[in-house]
Formats: sequence, C-alpha cells, structure tokens
Amino acid sequence: MRNVFRSALILCLGLSSLAFVYPIDNPSDEENETITWYSWEEAIELQKENPKKLFIDVYTDWCGWCKKMDKSTFKDKSVARIMNKYFYAVKFNAEQKNSVEYKNHTLKYIPNAGRRGVHELAYALLDGRMGYPSFVYLDENGDRITISPGYKDAKTIQKELTYVGGEHYKNQNFNDFSATYGK
Repeated sequence: MRNVFRSALILCLGLSSLAFVYPIDNPSDEENETITWYSWEEAIELQKENPKKLFIDVYTDWCGWCKKMDKSTFKDKSVARIMNKYFYAVKFNAEQKNSVEYKNHTLKYIPNAGRRGVHELAYALLDGRMGYPSFVYLDENGDRITISPGYKDAKTIQKELTYVGGEHYKNQNFNDFSATYGK
C-alpha cells in the first residue's frame, strides 16, 4: 500500500510540474492581452533583429478621434492579438519635437509648417496629407505598403490588420479581400 501511495504522489508531483513547463491556456489571459506599443527607435531596432511589418499610428495630442481609438479600438483583445502577431506597433506624434533617424536621414520638427508645426517623418509617411488619426503600414524593409486615414472601430481595423499582416495585399485588392473576410 505504501508503494501505491508513493507512486501516486510521484505521479501527481510529476504532472503538476508539467504545468510550469507546458502552461494550460487560461481564457482570462486573453482578456489581458494588450497592444505592445514601441517608440520609433525601438521598433527600428527590433526590426533589425527580427524583421516584422510596422504599424504606425500617426496622431496628435489634440485629436479627439485618436483618443477615442486609444480608449476603444486599441483596447480590443482581438485587435491586440492581430497587431502583436504581425506588427511592431508605433505611436508617432505628428507634432513631436524630437528628431528621428530613418533610412540614413535625420528628420526634425518644423515649427512653421501648418498651424502647430509638423514633424518631417509624419509629413513624409502621410505624403503631406496631415489628417488624424492616420495609420501607415511599412514592410519589413521600411517601405510603405499603404496609408489608412481616419477613425476605425475594432472590427474594421481587424480586417485591415489581417489584410496587410497576412500579406493579402500582394495578390488581391482590399475590396475583394473585404468581401470574403470572416466567411
């Protein structure tokens, strides 16, 4: 009897230790999933080590729709899961004063451009169309895939993130992709 008890104890201890090696999926873990946001510099460095597409949220401090997306769209766990899977997500203030490096160029804030000034990187990424929020997708080489202006709810941006992240843009247009998305 003692050997049976000892064997059962060893089996239980062995199985419980597997939980630390092979964690069981916990549904509550998904609820805590959030987007990992990086600075421009962090994303560029990460891309050198592990190439991934960039998602750049070009915003301003005064943009109401930007704030609404931060509170709703970007808090959605499905959006976070897709974003983190395919992209290094970057928040870039179009009016920030700090210079940044991009493709061997130093890009700076220009105080006399527009009403409040504009950063050269934001201007370049958006082709001078300074509406907020706007999202820019860059490939693993830092080349622009597309610009996506305007507020988006979680369902809309999920489709867009999947389209770009899953590289569907390489062989079909967005409207054709949208017609079959989620079916």
